[in-house]
Amino acid sequence: MEVFNIVCELVIPILIFGLLFAVGKYIYNTKLANNNSRLLNPMEYLPVEELETLKQVYYLVIMLIFFIFIIYIMIVEGKEIFPIAILQIILSLYIALTLDYDSWNNKILFFLLVPYESIMLIITNQYLTLWPIYVIHIFVYAYFIKVYFDKFRHYTKTNGLGITIILLFTVVVVSFIITILAEGVEPLNSMVMVSNAFTSNGYAVLGQSGIGKLNSLLLVWSGYILSGVGTATLTATILMKHNQKREKELNKRLDELESLIKNNQK
Repeated sequence: MEVFNIVCELVIPILIFGLLFAVGKYIYNTKLANNNSRLLNPMEYLPVEELETLKQVYYLVIMLIFFIFIIYIMIVEGKEIFPIAILQIILSLYIALTLDYDSWNNKILFFLLVPYESIMLIITNQYLTLWPIYVIHIFVYAYFIKVYFDKFRHYTKTNGLGITIILLFTVVVVSFIITILAEGVEPLNSMVMVSNAFTSNGYAVLGQSGIGKLNSLLLVWSGYILSGVGTATLTATILMKHNQKREKELNKRLDELESLIKNNQK
């Protein structure tokens, strides 16, 4: 019976995740890959410079979510475990859809990414009994944190972007950990509390402890300062690129006039 349970805990999640993967692949290939709809084009809503910053945030958010997964695996139990389980399935599916399967390493990684614990929790309302899966996922998620940090560094460097966002991310992560320890809340609640404080909704959202109040003050003032820095940086970037564009157009016009003058002299 125990062997049967182990097989079920391995096979059922793989089959369900494989089905979700096939559906996701089909939707992407048939509906999204060649879709030129303006509604799905972010360039229609935001300037290029803002999109570049948002992509930086995207890399950091993925890293933070994987970090939260690791904490939940170590904590094991929590009142908000079902939303985290759903998030784990969605993110694992997204990552699986972005992998290049020409490499054998990524084919193996696909099976390591399968959220066995989350799928079984949703189906049976019980935790996975195969503890090695939890250990494997800790290493897999740590690996993806490194992968996305490398992507962040490469994207930031190649696009000539600032790294102010790293300071913001550091403040949020440190406060996220402090809130878990000081207020005794689980990671999801901590993230909500830190997010509220960072958007200056008041110190009470971080509980009643002295550390929580000091942490909230740090978040609020960091939010004020970093949002101002971010706005100024974005404005300066837009103006600089606009001036560069105008300079190129002016140089092109001068070259045309110079060519025209030389032709007239001949």
